[in-house]
This record gives sequence, C-alpha cells and structure tokens, in this order.
Amino acid sequence: MFEKMDQNDLEDYAEQIITGSEVSDENIRAMLQISDPDDMEKLHYVARHIRDNFFGNKVFMYSFVYFSTHCKNNCAFCYYNRENDIERYRLTLEDIKKICQVLKTEEIHMVDLTMGEDPYFHNNPERLAELVRTVKEEVGKPIMISPGVVDNETLMLLKENGANFLALYQETYDKELFGKLRVEQSFEERINSRNHAKRIGYLVEDGILTAVEPDIESTLISLRGLGTSNPDMVRVMTFLPQKGTPLEGKDVEGSEAELRMISILRLMYPNLLIPASLDLEGIDGMVHRLNSGANVVTSIISSNSALEGVVNYDREHAERDRDVKSVIYRLKTMGMEPAKQSDFEKLLGQ
Repeated sequence: MFEKMDQNDLEDYAEQIITGSEVSDENIRAMLQISDPDDMEKLHYVARHIRDNFFGNKVFMYSFVYFSTHCKNNCAFCYYNRENDIERYRLTLEDIKKICQVLKTEEIHMVDLTMGEDPYFHNNPERLAELVRTVKEEVGKPIMISPGVVDNETLMLLKENGANFLALYQETYDKELFGKLRVEQSFEERINSRNHAKRIGYLVEDGILTAVEPDIESTLISLRGLGTSNPDMVRVMTFLPQKGTPLEGKDVEGSEAELRMISILRLMYPNLLIPASLDLEGIDGMVHRLNSGANVVTSIISSNSALEGVVNYDREHAERDRDVKSVIYRLKTMGMEPAKQSDFEKLLGQ
C-alpha cells in the first residue's frame, strides 16, 4: 500500500491516524505482507511520525529484576517452563535490597519485578507484597509487576504495597494457538485478570509473540485483541526457540516481523507506550525497534548484574550493553533522550 506514496503522502496518512482515523483490517493485512525494504522503511517512517507527535524525542526506560525463575506452568515457548531440566534461582529479600542500592542511583523511570508463576510466591502472596514494598521503599520509583495470573485479592494487596503497573501477556488471541502455547491455562482468566487490574487502578501491559502465528488472519486477531483490556502499553516480541522446550526446533524468521509489527502497533494504538526490548538483540536491536516506532526501552540490567533475562540466549553473546549509561549514550546519537520522571508520573496519574 506504500509503494506509490511519496513523503507528503506518508505524512498525510500519519496525520489522518493522529486525528483519529482507524487502520482498516485490509490495510493491516497489506502491511503484514510488506517485504520490499523501501516500503518497509515507509511504514517505519509513518510510525515514527505518529510517535513523535505524541511523545516527541522522549523515551521512557525501565530496569528489570527477574527475581525467580521457578514456574508452575508448562508453556511450550518458555525456557523456564516447569518441565525443563535447568538450573533455577529465587532471590532472597537481601539479594533484592543489594540490587536496589544500584537501581536507585540509575536514571530509570520504573522497576519491573518479574518472575515465573512461582508457587513459593503464589501460595504466599504476603511474601510477594513484602518484596514489592521493599523495592518501592528502597528505590522510590514506580513498580511494574509481572507475576503471571494471580487472584484479585493478591492484585489489590500488591497495589496497596506499591505496585503501579501490571504486565500480563496473552501471547496470542488465537484461542487454538493459545492452547498450544500456554498449555492447560485459561484464555479467559488472563484477560479477566488484566481487566480487574485495570478496574482497581493499575496501568496494564499486554503483549503477543510473533513467529508463532500460523497465518496473517491469526496475526490480525492478535493485533486487534491487544485492545481488549484497554491497555496502557502493548508489545510484540520475536519468539526465539528455547533449548529443552517443545518448540526447540521450530524454524523462525529474524526480527523483521517484530519491527514490522511494532510499526503496525503504533498505527493501531498511536498514543500508547510500545517497548523496544533489549532481550533479544541488545542495544543495536533497541535502535531498530525505536526506529520502528517504539518509545520505551525495557529490560535494562545493571552492568554488574548476573541476573538472567526473560529470553535465555547463548552466554557467548550475552554482553549486549544493557546498562543505563550505554542506553542513554545510544539514544543521544539518535537524537533522542530520556523523558523526565515527572512525565512518567503524569502517565501514571500521580
């Protein structure tokens, strides 16, 4: 759809979206099939134009603490699923306090506390609440929690102890595919949990995987489905086959599909937060994702940290400059910069 558009046409199209026009299913299908590099760059250009209208050159950043790799689930795509015979860890409160000593000195907007659905915390939510409260007191920044599906009482308890944002990814809104990815889990329960979090005052993030959808129609269902919970942040991440999982041998394309879908998300959800994750391709990948229309840098890890990321990658490639200073340096070379903390607090309604 972009092949005959010049720059004026692209800017006119972006302005239509900025002023409230919705992207049609027909146009989304066409965008999902873009393969020509020039047309792809036109899509990214439109996405950047829209993002810059709402956010300027400002970028939000959040740091990441994966505090438990234990999980009760058996997700087919996840390295940390319960059936995978791997070494795991669960940080103590003292471990986390030590991490907080570094985090509170860094220029980040939010701390993301992530775990698998660890029975240790799920069966004792007061321990999870203590952890949230401790990080809030130590760092003094907004807290995102990524605990998986927890009951409504636990969501309220975590909010009362300082949690501001809930990240809970559906992975796909194709119900048949969901059953294959999130084995023996409830499609509706995840949606209901996000909806309840939204009702009681959380900001929420939803996300989908690319490279697992069987066809364009399945992808379209997921892209539309992301709006289900009226989210504040939406993301897409490239599926990376993980050793020891049922999908270990699956053939997948590179990150091009993720970059394409980041741009499409920006067109579909123009004023939402959209992450550029450091997990898969480090800081170089961050640049590509920001250039596709993202405006949040996620999964920042302190340079002295030994914690793992959500995506387990080969250790020989693990030095990917995921620390704050490296991120800010690269942002400045792009003509971008961290937003003020007060700008993030406004998003939270604080």
